[in-house]
Amino acid sequence: MERLALARGIALKKDNHYQAMVGKEGGLWLVMPQTFMNASGRAVQMLAGFFKIPPGEILVVHDELDFPPGAARLKQGGGIAGHNGLKDISQRLGSHDYWRLRIGVGRPTGESGADYVLERPPAEERDAIEGAIARALELMPQVLEGDMQGAMQKLHGADKPVQARAAAEEKKPEPVKKAEAPKKAEAPKKAEPAPPPKEEKKSGLKGLLKSLTGSKK
Repeated sequence: MERLALARGIALKKDNHYQAMVGKEGGLWLVMPQTFMNASGRAVQMLAGFFKIPPGEILVVHDELDFPPGAARLKQGGGIAGHNGLKDISQRLGSHDYWRLRIGVGRPTGESGADYVLERPPAEERDAIEGAIARALELMPQVLEGDMQGAMQKLHGADKPVQARAAAEEKKPEPVKKAEAPKKAEAPKKAEPAPPPKEEKKSGLKGLLKSLTGSKK
């Protein structure tokens, strides 16, 4: 949204009434809700209701966990796939028929999507996401003229290499670890010879008896 505003010279200003950053150029309204994600629909509903903007003329830009970083897709309607922002917008508009520009960010492993989308992506993924945004911005003139089908075909055509690379990465086999050479069996240790039996000391009892009895035997 900020990139589009910058490209078209539209100033985004905080509007406390809508709880959003709002900018306008002719009949084009740019709205960036400043509420929590699950309340994103409030600003959309208020502005669309006041200016009589139907859902079919609304474009919502959002992150998409089901697409790899760098993918971008344009579609109208459909499910919300657990996205709390889309859920609130659909409920407040009473419709799913608005347009969506979905920017792929990839799906996390071992953490929630809510935490994942707030983190800064690695440099490689960030470059891919920036590329997707740049391709989408090139289509905005077509979108604003109402040529949604033409914009969709162009965007999806440019998106195929990204999807193909992501699919190839998923199919890559994991590297096979080299088997370790078996260890040589240690030679059995030679049994140490048993120590010679100790000679028992002769008991002094017999000599003692001889001395007491006077026996010479």
